[in-house]
This record gives sequence, structure tokens and C-alpha cells, in this order.
Amino acid sequence: MLKGLGGLGDMGKMMKAAQEMQGKMEALQESLKTTMVVGESGAGMVKATATAKGELTGLDIDPSIFNPDEKEVVEDLILAAIKDAQGKAKDREMAEMQKMTEELGLPAGMKMPF
Repeated sequence: MLKGLGGLGDMGKMMKAAQEMQGKMEALQESLKTTMVVGESGAGMVKATATAKGELTGLDIDPSIFNPDEKEVVEDLILAAIKDAQGKAKDREMAEMQKMTEELGLPAGMKMPF
């Protein structure tokens, strides 16, 4: 295509690869917005649902834990479930980014997005 222009042909390939990678990153980011993870606490008595981007979307609480004398326990269980969901969301996002990094042939441990 750009024969005789030295490294410019390679530059074109690099630009095309960068555009493809950008498209894949955008698709991944959209996918993470709809991928759901569930965090739990209190042996599943409190469940928090979040997107893989960490946005809390739902909370399910077993009514048996509502005892006015144990208000702090309930609050702690809710916070623990939310933190668990957010941790799982972060782990999922990192795993998906790592998978994409490997598919693109980039060095292991390379941080994405750039």
C-alpha cells in the first residue's frame, strides 16, 4: 500500500490496530455496565447487586434481620454486602481488562484503559 515510504506503512497498521483496540475497549466498557455481580453478607441474609462498573443497582434484605435492638448489626451487614459487591465488580472489571490485554498481545500487567 505505502511501499517505498519506509515505516509509514507500519504506522498505518499501528493506527488501524489502535482504532480496533479503542472499539474493543468501548464495547467492553458498555458490557461492564450491564454485567451484574452480587455481594453477600450475613450468610446471604443481605445481598447487594451492582454492575461490574461498581454501580449499586439493588439490595435484598431478609426481613428476619429487622430487630430494633440490632440496628447496628443490620447496618453493618448492609455495608458489608455493598462492599462485597463492589469488590466483585472491581475484580470482574480487572479480569475482563486482563483478558482483553492478552487478546491484543500486549504485555502482561499493562494498565488499561491507558
